[in-house]
Order: sequence, then C-alpha cells, then structure tokens
Amino acid sequence: MKLIGNYTSPYVRKISVIMLEKGITFEFINESPWHDESQVPQYNPLGKVPALVVKPDEVWYDSALIADYLDQLEIAPALLPSDRLASLKVRQIEVLADGVCDAALVIVRHQMLPPEQQSESELLRQRNKIQRGLDALEKHAAQREWLNGESLTLADIATACTIGYLNFRRVVPNWCVARPSLVKLAEKMFQRESFARTVPPSA
Repeated sequence: MKLIGNYTSPYVRKISVIMLEKGITFEFINESPWHDESQVPQYNPLGKVPALVVKPDEVWYDSALIADYLDQLEIAPALLPSDRLASLKVRQIEVLADGVCDAALVIVRHQMLPPEQQSESELLRQRNKIQRGLDALEKHAAQREWLNGESLTLADIATACTIGYLNFRRVVPNWCVARPSLVKLAEKMFQRESFARTVPPSA
C-alpha cells in the first residue's frame, strides 16, 4: 500500500497512525496538495490528502472512509465496535474531531491571506466552532465510553491528531484550559510509538 500525503495534515497523520497501530506495511509518499505541481490529483480528483493506494486500480480517499476501510480488513486491533450503532457513535466522535480540524485549517489558510483580505468575523466564527467542538470532545472523554476508555478506538486517534494539529499550528494555545480529560487523553496518546513516529515536521 501507498499513503499519499504529508504529516502536517492531521487527516494524513490519522491514517498513518491507524496503519502503524495495525502493523500494516505501507510506503509513505510525501506530497502536498497546495502547490501547482502536486501529484495528489492523480490519486484523488478532489486534490485532497490523504489518499490510500491499495493497487493501481484501487485508491481510497477521505480520511474517514479510509479509516473505515482499514478497520474492515479485520487486522487487530479493531478500532471500531462490531455493533453497528456503537460503531456509529465512535465515528460521530471522529467526525467531531475532524470538524475541529476543518475549522483550524480554515483559520490557518485565512491567516496566510494579505491582512486587507482577512475577516475577523470569519476567524471568530471558526474559533467558536473549535471551542464548541472541544467542549463536546471533553464531555465524551470524561464519560470514557467511546473516547478515552480502556480500549483504543478510532475516536481516540482522531481526537489526538486534532489536538496535535492545534498544538502544531498554535491555533488555540489555551485549548487545554478546563479540559482535563482531553489533556489526559493527549498525554496518553502522544506516548504511543505510532504518534512519536508521525510528529509533524517543524514549520
């Protein structure tokens, strides 16, 4: 398998962590979707990462879908419950974590614009999304049912990748204030070898 993307993307990191946790051998192809010569559109017509090349005529894209595909290979550890409703609950937390990343990415890209093109109201809107999303993730982490529990889940990986991205881009420097369960989750997850091997390069 080939994983197309770069570790500055939390979505790419999520898939790489999953594959490392499952012991799946893959080749990492470092490609950014943001420059004109990018090869990413050859794998994903939307020009987004990650893309997972299983074989020349089988390519998967969108991190949530790739994560689902990898878990359906039935390679331990299982990151989604076998019960369909329980699986959806875990995946909803993944969607929540990914949504926080989406808002953070909008902020990062927006701040690259010339100052006269930046909108403070848009930045505030995205920051509010992040704060609400983190509050919801904190509640899930405190309940320790589908997130921050005894068994590793897709929700754990997605949430930790989100926190890693917030740290990397310094989008919400005070994200940890009044969120002790997320802090505990992050500390636990960042100690795993899969996370140590996928730390984003220095910006």
